[in-house]
Amino acid sequence: MFSVKPMKPTFKCYLPPVQTDVKKTIEPPIKKVEPKLLPGEIVVNEVNFVRKCISAESSQDDLWGKLICTNFKVSFIPQDASPKQKAQLSHLLLGVHDIPLTCLEQVVTVNDTKGKKKVLGSNQKLKFNPTELILYCKDLRIIRFCFGEAGPESAKKVCLAIAHYTHPADLQLLFGFEYQGRRYHESKEQRVNGSTPRGGLLTPIFDRPSDWDREIKRTGASEWRVCSINESYAISSSLPEHIVVPVSLADQDLKQYSIFFTDNRIPLWCWNHPNGSALVRTACINDPMQQKKIDQRVFTAITKSHPQRSEVIKSDLDKCLPNIQDIQSAFYKVKQICVIDPFEESEERWLSSIENSRWLEYVRAFLKLSAEMVYYLDGKNASVILQEEEDRDLNCVVSSLVQLMLDPHYRSLVGFQSLVQKEWVMAGHRFLDRCNHLKKNDKVESPLFMLFLDCVWQMMNQYPAAFEFTETYLTVLSDSMWVPLFSTFLFNSPKQRAQHLMDFAKNKAIPQGEDPVVYFPPVWDWSQQFSIKDQTLFNNPMYIGKGAACVQNGEVKTFRRTKKTYSSTLRGTPASMRNGLKGGEEQLTRRGSLLSELRSEFSPVKEVLESPSERFFRDWFSRPADQQGLLIPLLIPSHVALWKLFFLRWVPEACIPKGGSITAYHKLSQLVDEIEILQSHLRQYKGPSPGSTPVPSPCGPPSDQRRMYFKATSPLDPPTPPDFLTSSFPFTPMGNLCRRTIHGTPISKFLNGAKIWLSTETLANDTL
Repeated sequence: MFSVKPMKPTFKCYLPPVQTDVKKTIEPPIKKVEPKLLPGEIVVNEVNFVRKCISAESSQDDLWGKLICTNFKVSFIPQDASPKQKAQLSHLLLGVHDIPLTCLEQVVTVNDTKGKKKVLGSNQKLKFNPTELILYCKDLRIIRFCFGEAGPESAKKVCLAIAHYTHPADLQLLFGFEYQGRRYHESKEQRVNGSTPRGGLLTPIFDRPSDWDREIKRTGASEWRVCSINESYAISSSLPEHIVVPVSLADQDLKQYSIFFTDNRIPLWCWNHPNGSALVRTACINDPMQQKKIDQRVFTAITKSHPQRSEVIKSDLDKCLPNIQDIQSAFYKVKQICVIDPFEESEERWLSSIENSRWLEYVRAFLKLSAEMVYYLDGKNASVILQEEEDRDLNCVVSSLVQLMLDPHYRSLVGFQSLVQKEWVMAGHRFLDRCNHLKKNDKVESPLFMLFLDCVWQMMNQYPAAFEFTETYLTVLSDSMWVPLFSTFLFNSPKQRAQHLMDFAKNKAIPQGEDPVVYFPPVWDWSQQFSIKDQTLFNNPMYIGKGAACVQNGEVKTFRRTKKTYSSTLRGTPASMRNGLKGGEEQLTRRGSLLSELRSEFSPVKEVLESPSERFFRDWFSRPADQQGLLIPLLIPSHVALWKLFFLRWVPEACIPKGGSITAYHKLSQLVDEIEILQSHLRQYKGPSPGSTPVPSPCGPPSDQRRMYFKATSPLDPPTPPDFLTSSFPFTPMGNLCRRTIHGTPISKFLNGAKIWLSTETLANDTL
């Protein structure tokens, strides 16, 4: 006979009998939950009994459910939908707990009991069973899942699947290529005659001469023409097929000059001022021996295009602005301060940390240089050439900001979208590399487009009535960079876009000659992501005009420039070249010297010594600003603020329930809606004017056609905002960030390929 070895006491043995079955006390009733999949989307791996951590203090608000990895997203499906998880902005393609794979920055697995953790990449092995999964997202969310009750092998497989599908080997493996192919064929029957021209899109794409012709006519650039020497990308692989050049330059001359520019990027027209001065962007000339000769010919041609033959000024942005690595470093520092590091007890220390990141300094630097270019164009009637080595990064930011300051058309929603399409997408900004969609090279990743949106927000914050769109729109636009279903942010150049979409059309049996906008639309087709009601959140109720310099009866109607109370914001001249002669170079200054330039007002003694540019800005700020004319931003530190809706929207400590700027937006929307209803009543009372259509309803425009998200309420209704209104509206921090229990290390370590070190007490200092 053999004796049975007595079993060692287990943890369960020490629990009171009433609590012996731990699983029953915390596990929700089993209910079948299934993911909502898009056409072409498949489930790659999944695991049940996963806990999504919501509250840092306790687990009572945590959600139980299924974690799924598809070929498009990471999706968590709660067993029971909590009322607190109600989404404010209902995305048609993504649920409130969904994260596109391209939005994932780091996938970190943790085993609490063994004290191990690992940052997962593609095709890697995991030697321990994970108890936690932490996802660091590019939209600043940090999401934590616990696998305490899940099957260990299933948890390991889903973590490995997420890491693998986050690193696609090829651009064509991004889900958008599968989704748009399915969508095109499924919607074919709904289209008239098999096609919808431009997909019903109002925003010009600038992929055809007619779009450029309209822009030339709108701005009155009579001495400029559309040139097609780059058709089939014969001259430059990064320029669009159709560009605008001076009338006096022949195609043959342009071909001859192109070989001297980086990537053959000949000077590219951006915009024309009503006074005749032009904004032009260009790459550097490679051959120093040819520099003077080519410059002189280009300068002469641009001078001839000006009615007054005014001078031409060249600004070398590489010499007076931060480079892409500096911008990337500053962005990751401010992300760490806002999201990963816990809030400082002292507000002063926290604000000091934000300033030390240099992000706001770089925002000021770009706005400052752009305003200086505005002075030359508007104050001196001079044409401006923006030069950058490759003309695909800094030039995109500055050329866009200059046009935004000068032309109210670009401050309308469609105008702004056309600006991004023209100066970023078609001008060849490397969205694929700068966004690092394929996770191939961290060194070329840089948030230049995010920097531009922050600069736009600064101007919106200072001149809220001058922009038709809201900060919600800007935030949604930044989020759309990480939804790989649209052509706008997926490619490095128009040529790459054309090649991939041609291959895509061939693989998906799409008829030759079909417009790519129909089968692979840009992000500007917002109806794919949001309902008509949710799109009303893009509308600014304070907007006071239909900004545009427009063509009427063949003449260009110019916009007036009025002024605002003065505060000296701009000093010094940038590195520039006047008619081929190089001037002094100004390096980007450190914060101390930059701020010393931004004094709040001149003393009487200094007025005598003012430069022409200082007088220009003094004159502009001394009068009330015309919201539909020239706008110049205030650049003293107190006016350049942190964009809280973007940087702090997932941080519960920064969220103000029933407060913040959203309360003003809520009230203004209701007032605007009420005014529109009253105007509708008035029109009906007076009767229809000749040629107008009578209003069918006495109650104002139909509810689904009203412009505002928040509708006017009846006098009988209580005048309180909805319960879900917070300062982060329409984004919800609930369930998307768990603070205090997740303290990451500096994100700068991510860029160096270092494995993450989680500063939790339960983890030992060893890694796999």
